[in-house]
Amino acid sequence: MSLRLLVAVGQVGSLRTAASHVGVSEPSASRRLARLEKVLGLILLERSPSGSRLTAHGITVVGWAERVLAANRDLAGGAHALRLDQTSQLRVAASLTVAEYLLPGWLAPLQRSGVAVSLRMANSAEIPGLLLDAQVDVGFVEGALAPPGLQGRTVWRDRLTLVVAPTHPWAHRRSPLAPRHLGEVALISREPGSGTRQVLDRALAAYGVHARVAPELASTTAIKAAAIAGLGPAVLSRLTVQDELAAGRLVEVPVEGVDWHRSLRALWRRGGKLTDAARRLLAAIPARRPG
Repeated sequence: MSLRLLVAVGQVGSLRTAASHVGVSEPSASRRLARLEKVLGLILLERSPSGSRLTAHGITVVGWAERVLAANRDLAGGAHALRLDQTSQLRVAASLTVAEYLLPGWLAPLQRSGVAVSLRMANSAEIPGLLLDAQVDVGFVEGALAPPGLQGRTVWRDRLTLVVAPTHPWAHRRSPLAPRHLGEVALISREPGSGTRQVLDRALAAYGVHARVAPELASTTAIKAAAIAGLGPAVLSRLTVQDELAAGRLVEVPVEGVDWHRSLRALWRRGGKLTDAARRLLAAIPARRPG
């Protein structure tokens, strides 16, 4: 305010008129400029019964003040632009299951409101690094815990399932498989580091079974196609095979005692403030969380 007053005096040549321009009374303006003179240790105005005018020092300080005020306007304008950018853009990283089968529905309201969404698909082991490097605003992974430096919450409950082609011998079993049977065959599944593979390995390890995966495929679509073609049993999220099960292209095979359940989590940087668009995305996720 004091700098604006001083610049206004230089522009209009009158303290009274300058005070009116910035919206304060003349006595208040005089007190503000007196405090500024005290802080700077300079006489900025020559005061007389006929009015006030800038001293030589005052004219010099006005030149500096104009640059300070311009920089302040640039700062305010830049901050406003950044706030708008946060509102209109959203950078998301997600595991394949979330990206292909859940995110489209969650993102639809944001995209209809004009938010530009950038989606990066990666396996669950890669996404924490993207968040910590500030390459994305929010990430979705398949796992129960938030890695160090990140925080988050569970947004969905999911479970894996074992599926085979209708021609596979396991498709006609009348009783569930024992966990040991899964260690006797090559399974079709995701690569190490994916959330699906982590759950598969952990679930079988609880029974002392080591999963043999061949082939390792990087996409759900490829795994389903391989299973349908009869290349072997596949382990996938049940969310991803509902259509194939309903159409009879795949058959679900129960496995006795194995815990296939997992949590799908939203993650963001610990201590970091979520962007407006990221908050809106999380709010758009429905409360229903299948198990």
